[in-house]
Order: sequence, then C-alpha cells, then structure tokens
Amino acid sequence: MRGVFEPDKLRSQLDNLTKKSEDPELWSDKSKAQKILKEKSVLEEKLEKFSSIENGFNDNLQYLELARSENDDQLISDIEKQFLEIKKSADKFEIECLFSGENDVNDCFVDINAGAGGTDSCDFAEMLLRMYDRFAELHNFKSEIVSILAGEEAGIKSATLKISGRFAFGWLRSENGVHRLVRISPFNANDKRQTSFASIWAYPQVDDEIEIEVLEKDLRVDTFRASGAGGQHVNKTDSAVRMTHLPTNIVVQCQTDRSQIRNRAECMKMLKSRLYELELKKKKAAQELSDSAKTDNSWGHQIRSYVLHPYQMVKDLRTGFETGNTTSVLNGELDGFIKSALTEKF
Repeated sequence: MRGVFEPDKLRSQLDNLTKKSEDPELWSDKSKAQKILKEKSVLEEKLEKFSSIENGFNDNLQYLELARSENDDQLISDIEKQFLEIKKSADKFEIECLFSGENDVNDCFVDINAGAGGTDSCDFAEMLLRMYDRFAELHNFKSEIVSILAGEEAGIKSATLKISGRFAFGWLRSENGVHRLVRISPFNANDKRQTSFASIWAYPQVDDEIEIEVLEKDLRVDTFRASGAGGQHVNKTDSAVRMTHLPTNIVVQCQTDRSQIRNRAECMKMLKSRLYELELKKKKAAQELSDSAKTDNSWGHQIRSYVLHPYQMVKDLRTGFETGNTTSVLNGELDGFIKSALTEKF
C-alpha cells in the first residue's frame, strides 16, 4: 500500500494547507478558501484511514503472537478474521489513493441507456441499474433513481441513478462507455443467443461554490406524470419535471419526489453538473474518459463484455481484466475492474 500511498509526502502537503487555512486574509477570496479547505479535508481523511489500517494491522499482529504462544485456537481464528477485514479496508483504500481528479470526491449521477438489441438491451439496462445500485450498497453509498423510462416489453429504455457518498464519482468515472451482454435470450422463443448493448455515463455533481450560470430564457421546462410504481399521487399529479437546456439540447428529468418544486431543484443540479462536465470535455476532449459514453451504443465501441453463454466471463476490453464470477459482478462487485482501469492507461 505504501507504493501507492506516501504518508510523509501527504503530511507535508497537509502542513502547507494548514498554514494557508490559518491565513487571516484567506477568506478575502471565498472560492480559493473553499478549495483549500476541501483539499485539506481530503488529505486529513486519507491520513486517518492509513493510520487506522496500519494500527489495526500492528495491533492484531501482536495479538496473534500472544495467541500462538498460548495455543489459543479460537483467538487465532478470530484474529485471522480481523486480518481479512483489514485487507478489505486496505484494498478499498488503495483504490481511493488512485483518485486524482478534482471532482473525484463528489457525489455523481449515472445515466444508463439501452442500445442496440431491442427488448434484450432494455433488460440489460435494467440489470446494469441494479448492478450499480448494489455497488452503492456495498460501498455504503446512498443511491436514488432520479428518473426512469420503462421499456415497451421489459426492462428500461433509460434511467438516471444518483449515488451519494465520499468519492462516489472517483469510484464510478471509469465505468463510462458501452457495455455488451451475450446470453441466451429469455425473450427469444427459439432460445437463441443474443447480443445487446447499453451505455453508461457517470458525471459528478458540481459543488455549490462552482458558478454555473443558467438563464431562464435558455430553459424549457415540461411537467408530466411520473411513470412506474409510486402510488395514486404519482400517477395522478404532474409532479415529474423535464428540463431542456436549449443552447446545448441537454435534457434532464426527475420524478423522485411528490413535489414538483423539489423535482425542479434536482433537475437544476443535474443540468449544472452536465454543463460543467461539458465544459471540461471541451477543454480535454481527447483525454476525457466520459467521451466514450457518447460513442455508438452498438458493435465496436464496447468497453466491457458480460458473457453468460456459452461460458461465464466478464472482461474489460480496455485493460484485459476479467473474472468468471459473473454473478458477483452483476451483484455490484466492481472493485477489480475499477482498480485495473485506474492503474492502466488506455
């Protein structure tokens, strides 16, 4: 872990930021002050996590030596379980140390869109929605479906999932791109193998201190009845909001709340995040990973394949990382893919 994490270097950076934060003239520039405090908070959290893992390892190492000297098999077994938990924490922390983007610490939105493949692609899109929801649960993130459009026969045509938690965007930004599913189609009467596609685009929720100007004259706001489950109120009231930014043709929508006002506020957050991401992409068009999410949602553009027939395998086509445990991946176990994407250049 020390190969990725350099505690002495970070302590030095933290000391410098602490000195800056104590400067009485700092708050004359509010934006600069907030940026420094944010960086300071991230460094403090990383150093605290490192110390917790290191202390836990050293303490349990001493307990293990004591248990072995006393031939206490039960205590040895308990300590070994503690080591496994420490390893899990260390593995997760190692991935977090790879986060280097300005917005990696932020919450994020995940857009899921069915591509080529008809009903199968809609079903696949719903599988991915569940996968990212389970991923959020495994990492103690909060997930919420902001908008969803059901497929004509099964699954979903599109959905937006909001994932809230420390480093949520850092964890998910490498998921951007086209995903491919190969399986025996449950929607084919002849039990034929079917290939279908769905695209993922994760983008950060921008911080409140980032100024994104959105003019009312540039907006078209439509209200409609929310689809899907939600009770009588959702089905009978035009509480859902669709917001279109006319200059860029960016469309966002929200139907999670019974209040049209709150849904409109959430739409504005999403729109500002999309506009902010758009500006970043203009500056770094050739480098931004999120560009891959805008390629054709079909053959030749996929970043990952989920093969359920004739064999079981999930493979990232950018890094070569693969696993035969397709069930765990579809249940949200994505850490191996995320780590390989963050450590590889593609």
